[in-house]
Amino acid sequence: MRIALSALAARHPAAAGAAAPALKPVTLAISPGEQVAVIGPSGAGKTTLLHALACALKPAAGRIELDGTDPWSLPVAQLQKLRGRLFLAPQTPPLPPRQRVITAVLAARLPQQSLLASLRSLFYPTHIAEAEAALARFDLAGKLWQRVDRLSGGERQRVGLARALLSSASLWLVDEPLSSLDPSRATQAIETLTRCAQECGATLVTTLHQVDVATRFPRVIGLRDGELQFDLPSREVTRGRLAALYAQHEEELLGAAPQPPDAAPEGAQAPLYCR
Repeated sequence: MRIALSALAARHPAAAGAAAPALKPVTLAISPGEQVAVIGPSGAGKTTLLHALACALKPAAGRIELDGTDPWSLPVAQLQKLRGRLFLAPQTPPLPPRQRVITAVLAARLPQQSLLASLRSLFYPTHIAEAEAALARFDLAGKLWQRVDRLSGGERQRVGLARALLSSASLWLVDEPLSSLDPSRATQAIETLTRCAQECGATLVTTLHQVDVATRFPRVIGLRDGELQFDLPSREVTRGRLAALYAQHEEELLGAAPQPPDAAPEGAQAPLYCR
């Protein structure tokens, strides 16, 4: 999917309507099939950018075009159809605790299914082999029939990534996919994610705190305080540029990435809360 942003500004998903935009006017273009990493210190506007690309946030200013179409000019039914071509993986996957992993993974197919087929799949899952194959890519095939609340934080995060493989989306938007993974699992997960996106011909945009991982992507975008600091091939992202991007946030550049309050490390069972 082709992306074009023209002076796009957007408010954080949790912000009040009168709040200042977390993402200040940004202009950029991403070609179909590109793989882009977005980096920057906490509060840079990375998550807001992803939600704007996912058509989950209406622009506060400016314009977004996906494959040449302004989604916010479409009738509701067509906007919903377009959203079915977008896959957004939040940092903390919204997986119901008592749901089985197979159901959680197959949820990626919901935009392609009728209401009746979706309800039937809750009790009689179909496409079981495809779900197992997607999980196997992330070394989770043995978790197919387990409940989500029996998984560690890292396993839940990888289940969230496996969903992308069963979606029909042509744009994958992935927010901090490695925050609950140990280094070896993180390497495996990002290699699998980028390889699968390439196989599917999907455009991939992912936010990352791990700068060393981000610089393996062909293209890196740097955000700070909601403003675009650079948009460069990874080979041009120098130590000096990174030092300037993370000035006064050096611990994020040199140390562990901040984790959400409910994050649990790989191998530890994640706490789950019923809402």
